[in-house]
Amino acid sequence: MAEHGQKRYYASEHYPLPADEVETARLNLQHQVIVQSFENRLSLVPVELKSGDRVLESAAGTGIWALEFFQEMKKNGIILDVECIDISDRQFPAKYPSNIRFSVHSVTDLPAEWSARFAYVHQRMVLAAMNETRWRQTITEIFRVLASGGWVELVETEAKHCHFDAGPSSTKLQLIQFGLYNDKGLRGDTGAYLPPLLEEIGFVDVRCEVRHSPIGQSGEKHIGFSGDEWGQVWRGLKRSIVEAGGYGFVKSSEEYEQLVDESVAEWDTNPDKVYNIYYTILGRKP
Repeated sequence: MAEHGQKRYYASEHYPLPADEVETARLNLQHQVIVQSFENRLSLVPVELKSGDRVLESAAGTGIWALEFFQEMKKNGIILDVECIDISDRQFPAKYPSNIRFSVHSVTDLPAEWSARFAYVHQRMVLAAMNETRWRQTITEIFRVLASGGWVELVETEAKHCHFDAGPSSTKLQLIQFGLYNDKGLRGDTGAYLPPLLEEIGFVDVRCEVRHSPIGQSGEKHIGFSGDEWGQVWRGLKRSIVEAGGYGFVKSSEEYEQLVDESVAEWDTNPDKVYNIYYTILGRKP
């Protein structure tokens, strides 16, 4: 767990979460939570990939999804050609198979030579950086780089209709999130917003799968985030929230840390009341 006073590294002004070792551990845990939420499936795309197919993972982060998906397909005798991109290389793995490549790119501006290259594009948890302009650029670029018949899979959470207000402190934290998203012009209603956007840009067979994941669970069978694990998200957001003035709820870094501590206690004592909503949104390029 990150110490409260630990200095964090941030790779982008657009993306409010850090890109450091603490965040690497949180992202790997988040990967497990999301995969578990979708019945331990790494992918929901209804396509039979074959050896040599090209796959793009956008917002690859630590690369954990790409590494696991590559190995899963390899066990079935399918060797994919996987391209992983992110806006920072700070969290890329040190070792990976030669059929996987990592590079620094923004999904809003992919290389021109990638047009119609990929059979499948996977992207996960970028909503905290995405206003309507960047979402439109992102979906347009993904559509361009997909080959005809290729699929996109977007995995996101709900940030508008939230359910982690277990008491007075976590309710304040939830209101702070609404203030942050409104301030930055971000779309929190990803489940309602993204499917029509995909259809507008040209995708067909668009659909959305929804799952709930508890917060505050602990014990031998780990389901969802524990209170402290969910609190790590909010500790990572501290820079953006404090620099914005605390949205009327906190005035200093110390007050914010106290609010997160109090929220963690509320989540851990009310695990039946709080949960995250995850969406998997699918679309096919004609």
